[in-house]
Amino acid sequence: MSTPFPTPLPIRRLTLRDLVACADLSEDRGWPREEHKWGLLLSAGTGYGIDDPEGGLITACVVTEYGPAGRPDLGAIGMVLVAERHARQGIGRRLMRHVLAEMGTTPLTLHATPHGRPLYEELGFKVTGRAEMVRGHFTAGGADPAVSTRPATAEDLPAILRLDAEVFGTDRTHVLTRLPAFADQLRVAEENGRIIGYAAAWPNLNDQVVGPLIARDTEAAKALIASLAAHTDRPLRTDIDVRHEELLTWVKERGLVSIAFNAVMTYGISELPGDWARRYAPLTVAAG
Repeated sequence: MSTPFPTPLPIRRLTLRDLVACADLSEDRGWPREEHKWGLLLSAGTGYGIDDPEGGLITACVVTEYGPAGRPDLGAIGMVLVAERHARQGIGRRLMRHVLAEMGTTPLTLHATPHGRPLYEELGFKVTGRAEMVRGHFTAGGADPAVSTRPATAEDLPAILRLDAEVFGTDRTHVLTRLPAFADQLRVAEENGRIIGYAAAWPNLNDQVVGPLIARDTEAAKALIASLAAHTDRPLRTDIDVRHEELLTWVKERGLVSIAFNAVMTYGISELPGDWARRYAPLTVAAG
């Protein structure tokens, strides 16, 4: 156990130079190091943290903003961590209050674990939905989804960005343009030459995380997942909005099992923008 510091240590912005320290902090709390994901979040978003005088970080989080630069429509908060030796001293609450002040009137969202939810509710976040994490080796079976898919090309990017902005409810170009380098796979679903969905699969330890997953309907979402699974030997993992009951039943029938549930919470808005019916899974719960 550490003793509280006599004066509050300053909260500062984190950069890519803090990637290893962020991964160390994840490991300290029993999370995977996830350096690949930290790299994306710190480059596409804004990190906040407090340095430990003894080395490393006491706490950290990342905010990914979406919409016009300087006046975002939405901010997604993720990777909120406090080192075990400094836990239960109000440091996480202080960091979150700082982020709320920094974001001003920008609406916010986050995925909360059961452990973190009470703090966020205390700060004014409201539960607006749930996501179920599923993981496992995907086994093909039954009738193939009647939607064609293929690898995305550079020429597809404008159509992907238009579709994503319509479904997500605001622009996230600065994140999605990083997908070709970040993800192992990026595929689109097509109908009559028109893109009706897209999905990525990116590496996280031994898994391939499926996300984002945007699709016109459940059949297109199934086709995208099946096509991603067909091109990897790794287990798939993804976080699916629980309202998509048919898709959840389908992936479980094909080998994925439920791992956890997270509460989707918002601050400053009653619900997330965009069209939830076509938004099946986030890029990562840390970035929405």
